[in-house]
Amino acid sequence: MVLDEFYKLNNGQRIPKIALGTWQTPNDVAATAVATAIEAGYRHIDTAIAYDNESGVGKGLKNALKSTGIHRESIFITTKIPAEVKNYADAVRCIQESMDRLDAFHIDMMLVHAPRPWAEMGSATGNRYFKENAEVWKALEEAYEAGKIRAIGVSNFDVDDLNNILATGRVIPAVNQIRVHIGHVPTDLIDFCEQTGILVEAYSPNATGRLLKVPEISAMAEKYRVSVPQLACRFVLQLGLLPLPKSVHEERIRQNSQLDFEISSSDMAKLLELEGL
Repeated sequence: MVLDEFYKLNNGQRIPKIALGTWQTPNDVAATAVATAIEAGYRHIDTAIAYDNESGVGKGLKNALKSTGIHRESIFITTKIPAEVKNYADAVRCIQESMDRLDAFHIDMMLVHAPRPWAEMGSATGNRYFKENAEVWKALEEAYEAGKIRAIGVSNFDVDDLNNILATGRVIPAVNQIRVHIGHVPTDLIDFCEQTGILVEAYSPNATGRLLKVPEISAMAEKYRVSVPQLACRFVLQLGLLPLPKSVHEERIRQNSQLDFEISSSDMAKLLELEGL
């Protein structure tokens, strides 16, 4: 089963091949969703300081461990330093506060949420924050080397942003979490990450629901007798990437993890031809 499978990160750590995303999930809902996911077999949960639900994720984790008897070391928790945090001191503070909110002795992985503050991410010009990202990365490296974090990485970084970290840092990012889904596959960036030993995680594998409205995708999902989100996650897996499906409904949480089917090479080619979704 996919839920029992792992990728190996560039530092030797194992990371489960599928994660529950928790974006836009309030604390109380996150606690229930996380517990449900772990009971359903998920071993990887993705959160962020910006989601304002780390406490709920931590509570859901503790509840699930108590009810299932699963050991904490079997669960992989990822969180992220906010995009607006661009200095060493605030990054150090964020790391400790995340540990406190998650009520954890360690964090499995922590990412820089974006290379620029969100308000500036859509701009083609302006400050690239290379020096500032190097400061944040230094804080993550120190926490990693101290054993507080098991792996460190980035999110929404393009090739120039990655090259800045590779040139100034001591630790190669373990992952780059970016938007990838049917109709949006940034091949050049994915290839660069693979050549550098950086695993690509794909958030919004269902394009925040937009794929449900594409007739060709619905027809292909019906062909494989799966849902569109299942087809979307399987597509990501067959690209060698790690999908982060998001749901708060028990049935969908379970369904999204049932990915033990294979999309044929010809159908993968058809899906890769779709663009602009």
